[in-house]
Amino acid sequence: MKAHERLSAAITAATDLGRTALVPFITAGYPEPKDFIATLQDVASVGDVVEIGIPFSDPMADGMTIQRSSFIALQKGVSLKWIFDQLDSASGEIDAPLVIMSYLNPLLAFGFDALAERSLAAGVCGFIVPDLPFEESDDLRAALEARGLGLIQLVTPATPDARLKKLCDASRGFVYAVTITGITGGGAGLPTDLADYLAKVVSFSTIPVCAGFGIRAAEDIAAVGLYVSGAIVGSALVEVLERGEDPKPFLKSLIR
Repeated sequence: MKAHERLSAAITAATDLGRTALVPFITAGYPEPKDFIATLQDVASVGDVVEIGIPFSDPMADGMTIQRSSFIALQKGVSLKWIFDQLDSASGEIDAPLVIMSYLNPLLAFGFDALAERSLAAGVCGFIVPDLPFEESDDLRAALEARGLGLIQLVTPATPDARLKKLCDASRGFVYAVTITGITGGGAGLPTDLADYLAKVVSFSTIPVCAGFGIRAAEDIAAVGLYVSGAIVGSALVEVLERGEDPKPFLKSLIR
């Protein structure tokens, strides 16, 4: 099985059990770098797939909570190389397949071929790169796919149908359906007109679809779970970690 196929399989396994797959997001090394692997293990013991955010100086798609966590992690010396070293040290000890969410600059600086090799060795199965347009993604996609890794595409309610089809066809692991036209971490809840949009994305995709942005509670997951296979929870979980709380009870409260 290719690495990106592990993502699809984990999400489908949850669906087969009659529930919406849970994809928690954490910022690597936040709130304390020394606790990164322990936090990741706790989160992976509940989540079906875990998304690891690479700290970046200008995380344009993220709201204040994740921006703040990213800034603090950078201040404490967290880097992509450090993250790979940490993942290597925990080889075989993480229960869920991993996705890295990163803006493009850290990946460019690391080098795409080296990135793909280190990722495969560290148990990473795919990448989400919010600031990489599809038209400019060939080099990264080629490096990843040569090693069975996936480049996960984001779609939004504003994506035209022809482009939506192209992005769904190109995505590997799952399709990331952004629920709002804005940044992460909003407290206003989910838009009321999600149904048609999510159903359309699912109709265009041959792999699982996961919804993200604005998903904070079990009710939100139940709402998107009527249409898609998985739900991504980011800012709400980062807030739990920011308060120094155990993430497992919060994550378990999201599963019904």
